[in-house]
Amino acid sequence: MDLVPALEEPLKKVLGPATAKVMAEHLGLHTVGDLLHHYPRRYEERGQLTHLADLPLDEHATVVAQVADARLLTFSSPKAPRGKGQRLEVTITDGSGQLKLVFFGNGVHKPHKELLPGTRALFAGKVSVFNRRLQLAHPAYELLRGEDVSETVDTWAGALIPLYPATAKLESWKIAKAVQTVLPSAQEATDPLPESLRAGRGLVPLPEALLKIHRPHTKADIEDARSRLKWDEAFVLQVALARRRHADAQLPAVARKPKKDGLLTAFDAKLPFTLTEGQQKVSKEIFDDLATEHPMHRLLQGEVGSGKTMVALRAMLAVVDAGGQAAMLAPTEVLAQQHHRSITEMMGELAEGGMLGGVEHSTKVVLLTGSMGAAARRQALLHLVTAEAGIVIGTHALIEDKVQFHDLGLVVVDEQHRFGVEQRDALRGKGKQPPHLLVMTATPIPRTVAMTVFGDLETSVLDQLPAGRSPIASHVVPAADKPHFLSRAWERVREEVSNGHQAYVVCPRIGDEDDDPKKSKKKPSPEDEAEKRPPLAVLDVADQLAKGPLQGLKVEVLHGRMPPDDKDAVMRRFAAGETDVLVATTVIEVGVNVPNATAMVIMDADRFGVSQLHQLRGRVGRGSAPGLCLLVTEMAEASPARQRLTAVASTLDGFELSRIDLEQRREGDVLGQAQSGARTSLRMLAVIDDEEIIAEAREEASAVVASDPDLEHLPGLRTALQALLDEEREQYLEKG
Repeated sequence: MDLVPALEEPLKKVLGPATAKVMAEHLGLHTVGDLLHHYPRRYEERGQLTHLADLPLDEHATVVAQVADARLLTFSSPKAPRGKGQRLEVTITDGSGQLKLVFFGNGVHKPHKELLPGTRALFAGKVSVFNRRLQLAHPAYELLRGEDVSETVDTWAGALIPLYPATAKLESWKIAKAVQTVLPSAQEATDPLPESLRAGRGLVPLPEALLKIHRPHTKADIEDARSRLKWDEAFVLQVALARRRHADAQLPAVARKPKKDGLLTAFDAKLPFTLTEGQQKVSKEIFDDLATEHPMHRLLQGEVGSGKTMVALRAMLAVVDAGGQAAMLAPTEVLAQQHHRSITEMMGELAEGGMLGGVEHSTKVVLLTGSMGAAARRQALLHLVTAEAGIVIGTHALIEDKVQFHDLGLVVVDEQHRFGVEQRDALRGKGKQPPHLLVMTATPIPRTVAMTVFGDLETSVLDQLPAGRSPIASHVVPAADKPHFLSRAWERVREEVSNGHQAYVVCPRIGDEDDDPKKSKKKPSPEDEAEKRPPLAVLDVADQLAKGPLQGLKVEVLHGRMPPDDKDAVMRRFAAGETDVLVATTVIEVGVNVPNATAMVIMDADRFGVSQLHQLRGRVGRGSAPGLCLLVTEMAEASPARQRLTAVASTLDGFELSRIDLEQRREGDVLGQAQSGARTSLRMLAVIDDEEIIAEAREEASAVVASDPDLEHLPGLRTALQALLDEEREQYLEKG
């Protein structure tokens, strides 16, 4: 992490161009420092054998095992000279199970001589299935010749064999040999932790940690090294975020205090219900922030339907009361229109500023999207620049250069995970001074992830559902194993409609020509490969349902490539109850609110992520009748995809699901690098498991930055920050 000249040495100088090229292309390792921070994934004990029983299918695995049996078979083959082909089958064992290795053709001679019964070796290859049995075809191997002084034993110093994250082009033991070459440079690693912190927490120095992680003699060595390296990652990252918070706190902003008996008071007076305790508490946190002369940076988390829009609207009204304007940024046109519709409905005559029938404290609420006609767009822009409109709701069309505000005081970003930081940054730049910022998300984020990903934002959580929300029953429908379950699903949809309700059917694909999966350059995942069929499409499914199981019902389609006016018309008809079943893509995922819709059938549910399924499910059960969500899949019961669906069906707790999601996906890069496909900056730290370290590191980092914002007295920490925050990440934090 801490790059000094010895650690900045390019690998091609140290290891030779061929190995360095593979390391750069396949593992993202370029310098000696990069390689030293490529940690072993796990360790094997020389006296113990790997569990063959636990091998992951379709992954590169390294096993330590003993040859139990080796047979050379000949068979007829038109390709082989004289019509005879050779195949070597080797059975290896580790006490927990057996695994077959196969070698063909010219590749049989060397292993036939070397892999004799009783031989122990490291084997590496991709685990596949043949005749229902796991096997490795043409694995690479490295013999372990007892405890003599052979090169192998030198490489695997100590009793513990490190196994590294490897690739087909570079096996674990070759990486280990390369690490052995650069390990002496570890002595020159400068320590990023302040000495008082390191000593106070009993952490080993960085050079010692690097030595122990790569060449441990005992399990205690591994623990020492991991504790230390986790602290490095947590602390350096939290310092980056603490510096960002510190810099933000120095920026000027206009304090926005709602005036007494203004627009907000008038709005609250006409609400037909009381706010939940949670809404009142979070509103107070927001109003306190808005009243300061530094920009608010707050993340508002709330379960689907917890009333975030209401809290955001009250914040916007407070800013309008204080003479400013508020902008709400939505990720899709459908959602922008939905917000515009629901906010103008909630405000009633208070949204009719300057119009006949508008009341004393009213303002205008304008919509601005990319597909609006020129005249409507000109009108909206005019209302913004003259301050006639206090609230504007739109898509990223709001960010265009032509859009000017009279006095932008608050930006509300809906569904953060769909918005690029550049877009947030561009909108922020439209205020005379930096506007206050409220980021809303309905994807619940575990506390540690919020501290790590949104560490520059203060967090508010809405965890109560407003009165009147109904429970949602969720079930997995295994269409391949039990086709009659799918027939029953369509019967359930008909029952809901006959009871006066409506239903959604969600598909992963649109199904028009541009969407043809054959033309897609995206490489299919192994699960897609296994199915050998494209995901179900809205247009096909709607047609089949209308002619088949849902014949006689009013079925309509909705997807992202429809003209905006058509989309809006379809949504209006559905909201008005004129349509029985809406077959749609995930365009309905966020914010669409039709209380009369009680059932949702998600086709190919395994093609969606956990948080996406949770979002989609939140579209039903929004009224007084209970909701039903059916997750249709053709995946086998034992598959990870099916287990994911079972997890979604078993709980409505979004925070619990986000933990499951994270554990399954492993953390992407918390500094936003995930989008660019670069390696994760977290190699040792697990955001979910290391909650305590992250919380403590955040406190320590805040204290360090408060006393020395420029880190003048901590050159090692400054260097580590530069290594973590290469240019791209630096920009990411800058724009956060």
